[in-house]
Amino acid sequence: MSKSDKKSANIDDLSFEESMRELEEIVRRLESGGQNNLEKAIQDYSRGNELKKHCEKKLGEAKMKVEQIVATENGKIKTKSFDENQG
Repeated sequence: MSKSDKKSANIDDLSFEESMRELEEIVRRLESGGQNNLEKAIQDYSRGNELKKHCEKKLGEAKMKVEQIVATENGKIKTKSFDENQG
């Protein structure tokens, strides 16, 4: 995927890693202050915000899938979801 294709890509179609790479690029551009175009900076900020939300969603989905392997009191092995450890 080229840089121009990536920027116009639907965020929902991006993997977590692709989203993070693009978000990091946007952050670098905004932090460098090298943009002389306010409209482009605003567009980058908006896209970055959407990418951040997408990454948070992907992490949430991954967290729900995590299972922990535990040994029971009688020595048997079982799995339990990550959420059972909370609360």
